Amino acid sequence: MFNAIRDFLLSIGYDKWILPTLLFLPAIGAILTWLHGIYEYRTRHFGRQFEAFARWLPFVIFELEFLLSLGMWFTYEPNGAAFQFTSTWAWIPEWGVSMSLGIDGISLFLVLLVTFLLPIAAFASWTNIDRAVHSYHALFLVLTTGMLGVFMARDFVMFYFFWELVLIPMFIIIGVWGGERRVYAGLKFFLYTFIGSLFMLVAILYIGFKTGDAMLAAGAQSVDRPSFLFENALQYFRPTARESFWLFLGFFAAFAVKIPMWPFHTWLPDAHVQAPTEGSVDLAAILLKMGSYGFMRIILPLFPGVVLNSTVRNIVLALGIISIIVGALVALVQTDFKRLVAYSSVSHMGFVTLGIFALTTESLQGAMMVQLAHGLSSAGLFLMVGMLYDRRHTRDLSQFGGIARVMPLYGACLMAATLSSIAVPGTFGFVGEFLVLLGSFARYPVLALVASLGVILSACYMLWCVQRVLFNPLNNARNRGLPDLNFREAIMLIPLCGFIVVMGVFPAPFLRRMEPTLARLVHQVESRAAEQALGTAPVKVQAVARTSGATDGGR
Repeated sequence: MFNAIRDFLLSIGYDKWILPTLLFLPAIGAILTWLHGIYEYRTRHFGRQFEAFARWLPFVIFELEFLLSLGMWFTYEPNGAAFQFTSTWAWIPEWGVSMSLGIDGISLFLVLLVTFLLPIAAFASWTNIDRAVHSYHALFLVLTTGMLGVFMARDFVMFYFFWELVLIPMFIIIGVWGGERRVYAGLKFFLYTFIGSLFMLVAILYIGFKTGDAMLAAGAQSVDRPSFLFENALQYFRPTARESFWLFLGFFAAFAVKIPMWPFHTWLPDAHVQAPTEGSVDLAAILLKMGSYGFMRIILPLFPGVVLNSTVRNIVLALGIISIIVGALVALVQTDFKRLVAYSSVSHMGFVTLGIFALTTESLQGAMMVQLAHGLSSAGLFLMVGMLYDRRHTRDLSQFGGIARVMPLYGACLMAATLSSIAVPGTFGFVGEFLVLLGSFARYPVLALVASLGVILSACYMLWCVQRVLFNPLNNARNRGLPDLNFREAIMLIPLCGFIVVMGVFPAPFLRRMEPTLARLVHQVESRAAEQALGTAPVKVQAVARTSGATDGGR
């Protein structure tokens, strides 16, 4: 059955058109939504039927994106080329910029995470957004194109373009449809992420021109122009130790803010608290992963000498550990439900940093699984915070108690997301954090032991939160008549909770697909670092992968 689906998809050229389709379909939907909004405004045909179009068109596009993306699960070859489903065409040829797309075992899962969560997130705004509906949903469609573009890009300029494209609609969404302090939160989000990105832009331009010069000297191109393709930079660009250090800092500034890593994290709680529910879901579940993806896609393979430098590595790992502990401790004292979940994201993404820079195959697998698990659990938690706020118009934990008695389905979903968040065995969260600690312990046993305190602290703040919301006495009269989840809310949360359990019990198919790419990455970093240390000529790193179980039949 699996092979039959795969053969059919390949027979219709699925691997050739899927990435451009996923990338540009939301952009087309954004244009149509805006045009419909302009028509509504000029003709003064206001009404529910016009707002319904602005809600249904994005939802249909998001559903179509998800259904189309499922084919990548069947057609992706774990032991195949480094990048698959590739397509390249000239964008600005005079500048050496191309529209080059492709995914590997890292970006595959992040693309699927985007396409899975966006239909759910679209439902979250179904009743909450009642003004400028066309503009709101058009911005989210643009945001979708930006997020997918970051994970698909194989060109540095294209990567930067989509990285910044994500910033603009999210800034507007927070600033226009957010809470009382939305302008402050939106500006803080914009300034933090934009300033960090400027350093990345300088680094990208430097790499592009140096790569072009190296290719011209090697006879790989006959025209003196920059080259911004990832593959060309990996093959031809050999920076000095000083160059590597400063370029590393340029990219690190952008990625550390986006994760966010302590002490660059202060924009996140404000943005989460003030953003509408759908914005919080996208921020926590997807946008934070852009920073960790940048570490894995750019920093590790391009600057292995800096990454493996003991001083630099220890500093980054220390910042990751501090993020885990500080995020958990601050979450422990929060009284605002949404702010508590926001600080928990800082703590969880600290595990991702630890897994990435521990640089073992197991720790990198753990970092990937933590990202995916956090995407599901944080999305569910923010959705449920929004649902509770819609009913009570407060997020103060002291105003709740005994909610499970009047909202049993809500209570069950909240417990599922909570158990995954605190890494209980049998849930998706356990798989990622266990692998991070296992892979990190081999090289950094002390740091792994300190990081394990974050697991204990997460149990403290999340279980205490659940106790105050669900299991305390039902003393507040306003809580006694709260309705349980309606159909729309149930179809948002049940798939999330189902995947949390299924992926926690059966993680092997996911691990098999990402393992060859991550093993190749570890080998690439170590080989290039050794090459730079010995001062040898550039060699082309061969793809290596663990092949145990990674067969078609094992999928």
